[in-house]
Amino acid sequence: MSLKWKSRLIVFLLSLLVWLALTSWRDVQEIVAAIVVAALVSLAAGHFLITTHKQKHLLVRWFAAVTYFFLFLREMIKANVHVAYIVLHPLLPIKPGIVKIKTRLTKDVAMTVLTNSITLTPGTLTVDINPQAQEIYIHWIDVKATDVETCSKQIGAQFEKKLKEVFE
Repeated sequence: MSLKWKSRLIVFLLSLLVWLALTSWRDVQEIVAAIVVAALVSLAAGHFLITTHKQKHLLVRWFAAVTYFFLFLREMIKANVHVAYIVLHPLLPIKPGIVKIKTRLTKDVAMTVLTNSITLTPGTLTVDINPQAQEIYIHWIDVKATDVETCSKQIGAQFEKKLKEVFE
């Protein structure tokens, strides 16, 4: 089986499992719809998952993806609490600004997941990305530092480390 079709098969199975997990799949129509949608998704975007034979073992990558999910949830909860504190504080202690961070991620899909994770975390919003220079510009509700290295560590380092295990 070629690499492209192996990747599509994995995306098909994952999409099918997610669909069935999120719906009541007692009806035949639901199962048929799940198969059709999973097939369309895998045909359209399935070749993005595995791009080279040199990647780590698939189970290691899946485990890293699951741990990334829980890391993301933890960081999102922490950010929610921080933003709630800011909003409820009578003096509104914010120092908004746009900062630049550098990333060591090289694959487009990894950078996309990183920027989406940053945007989904309350208090930060990805404004622009320069993939050639590996730079991301972020609006930060409470700027703690302005130098690139410190901002990179505070905003994206934890996500980036785990995403490297998943995608690169």
